[in-house]
Amino acid sequence: MNPLDLPVISDSAPAPATVRKPEWLKIKIGHTKKFHGVREMLSGQKLFTVCEEAACPNMAECWSRGTATIMIMGDTCTRSCGFCNVKTGRPLPLDPDEPRRVADALKEFGLKYIVITSVDRDELPDCGAGHFASTIQLCKEISPETRLEVLVPDFKGIPDCVKTVCDAAPAVYAHNMETVFRLHAQVRPQAKYWRSLQTLAMAKKHGMVVKSGIMVGLGETPYEVKQVMRDLADIGCDLLTIGQYMQPTTRHLPIVEYIHPTQFEEYKHLGKELGFRHVESGPLVRSSYRAETQEALMRDQILSN
Repeated sequence: MNPLDLPVISDSAPAPATVRKPEWLKIKIGHTKKFHGVREMLSGQKLFTVCEEAACPNMAECWSRGTATIMIMGDTCTRSCGFCNVKTGRPLPLDPDEPRRVADALKEFGLKYIVITSVDRDELPDCGAGHFASTIQLCKEISPETRLEVLVPDFKGIPDCVKTVCDAAPAVYAHNMETVFRLHAQVRPQAKYWRSLQTLAMAKKHGMVVKSGIMVGLGETPYEVKQVMRDLADIGCDLLTIGQYMQPTTRHLPIVEYIHPTQFEEYKHLGKELGFRHVESGPLVRSSYRAETQEALMRDQILSN
C-alpha cells in the first residue's frame, strides 16, 4: 500500500498518435491598453512571468484583466519535466532584491490579485522556501490590498520548507499534481506522486486554502483522472484546475488526445460531488487561469455557510 493508504492505478493508456487541433482550441488574441501596461510594468521591474515562459494561451485575457503569474528565483529550473518549456540547467544565485521588486510592481500597477510561482531550486538548502516567504511578506507590507496566491514546488517534501511558506500566510497555497499516477515518472521524472500529495496535505494541516492542477491529453484514462481527483479530495484540497496539455515544442511530450469539452464538464461535475469548493475545468484552463475568481468564489462560499 502507498504512503497515503490510497489505491494505485495501473490502467494502460493509448499509444501516442498524430492529432489535429480542434476548433475549440483556436482562439483570437487581442491586446488591450491594460495588457501593454502590465507588460511594461513587468519588463521595467525585470520580472519573469510563467505566462510568457510557458507560452500560455490565456496571457492576453489575464493581463488585460490586470492579473499575471510572476515567476521568481530566475528562469532556469533544476528539473526537466517532459511538458514544461522553462529551460533546465544550473540557476544563478538568488537575487536578494527580487522580493522588493515584485512588491513594488504590484503597488505600482495596483494589482488586486497575483500568483507568485517559481522554477524548482533543488540545489538550495531550503529549495527556495525562504525566498518565497520574503516575497510574500514584502508584498503584504508594500501592497497590502493585493491578495496573494503562491504556486510552489514540492520542496522535496521537506516539512519545514512547507511550513516556512505557510507561516507567511498567502491567501492560497497551490502545488500542481500535473498528471495521473501512472504517467508521473514520464511527465515529472524528478517528482513523486505521493510526495506532491503529502506536500499539499501538510499545507492543509497548517490551515491553508489548498489548490492543485492537472493536465489531460497525455494518454491518461478518465478513470485515472477521477482517481487523482479523489486523492486530492481525500487530503482536503479546496480548488482544482483541469486543462488540456499543449505541446510547447517537438522536443516535449506529444499530445495523445484532445479532450472534448463535454469531458471537461464531466470532471467539473465530479469535482462538486467530491467536495471541492471550486473546479475550473476546460480545454484552455491553466493552473492560474482566473485564479482571482476561483479564490473569490471560495471566500463567498465560506462566508455564506
